[in-house]
Amino acid sequence: MMNRDYLIIGAGIAGACACEGIRQHDKKGSVSLIGREAYLPYNRPPLSKAFLKTPQANVSELLHADAAWFAKQKIEVRTDTLVRALNLERRLAVLENGQTIQFKKALFATGSRPRRPAVAGATLGNVFYLSTIRDALAIKESGAGEKSVIIVGGGLLAVEAAASLTQAKLKVTLMNRQQALWQKWLDPETAQWLTGYFRSRGVTLMLGQDLNGFEGKTVLKNVQTKSGERFPSHLALVAVGSEPNLDLVLNTPLSSPAGTPVNDYLETDEKGIFAAGDVALFPDKISGAMRRLTHWDNAREQGKVAGQNMTGKKRIKFDYVPYFFSDLFDLNFEFFGDFTLPPSRFECEGTREKRKFRARYFRGDKLVALVHCNQDPALGKAAREEIRHAARS
Repeated sequence: MMNRDYLIIGAGIAGACACEGIRQHDKKGSVSLIGREAYLPYNRPPLSKAFLKTPQANVSELLHADAAWFAKQKIEVRTDTLVRALNLERRLAVLENGQTIQFKKALFATGSRPRRPAVAGATLGNVFYLSTIRDALAIKESGAGEKSVIIVGGGLLAVEAAASLTQAKLKVTLMNRQQALWQKWLDPETAQWLTGYFRSRGVTLMLGQDLNGFEGKTVLKNVQTKSGERFPSHLALVAVGSEPNLDLVLNTPLSSPAGTPVNDYLETDEKGIFAAGDVALFPDKISGAMRRLTHWDNAREQGKVAGQNMTGKKRIKFDYVPYFFSDLFDLNFEFFGDFTLPPSRFECEGTREKRKFRARYFRGDKLVALVHCNQDPALGKAAREEIRHAARS
């Protein structure tokens, strides 16, 4: 049996940043970082952006830190390793190879996985889901031998992949049940403008269409809509959301239908057990509700705070303005604030046609969200403060 002061389950960005947080206040405590992927912790946002559209993209450029950094920090990293069982009462983790780790404190940061639609053919060959480096490499390899792809979904990942694969010279069809792109985050006028912009860049849009299933014996041949239409395709990417990886902690206090509940310090009801990233259900001061966010920036910031709090030498509340970003063709979007409910009104500064504007979203008289398109990144700090001030007033 091995003994560790800190065990981090999940080697994504949250887990990697937790290592940084721990080492800020505890230089000597023993740390093990366990991840099921074969790679060191890496940044996922480029998977649907630059990495996907660049033929010879380098995997090493995605790494958050290299092996030398972890060695210098005296952090044991185990890649391609699965934690099979977790005993919270005895503070034990059992690895897939049968080894046992006894720990004093732990971080649960297992991330999320793509949601698979409950339709026929969802596991056929050449029906892809994008979450990992391996997924992106497989899509790129298949795309090199195909001329077209159908993407199912309308969120960040689907729309980013549509832009990237179009730039990679594939003929892209995007199937979305909504009537415009990004209706969840944009006002109707901006959503319609973005929809028109995608058409102008050569993306075929199938809007107001629901997926009925995929057809083929072993490999995809057709994509079928609920309206009964069939579209020949040998390559599809499904991006219809994600779900937290909670299998390890089912039927424990670390599991709920919406994620792993934590307090302001990202600690669960099990003292000494923390959660961060896509699994963490945390008290969001901006919306006033318990929320789970599946964005890279949130995972990074939560990892840092959780790591520091695990040491017990500095207790920091997680005070965060929700933020995410996206790159589409020559557009850079930044989103700040609460998009959980539609706004009652909005204001737009700048010109959409010139691809440079700021949109402000209100519920009543209260500012709840901001969207920047092709704005100076330095404006982000002021945007966060504006949202934070509005939430507290």
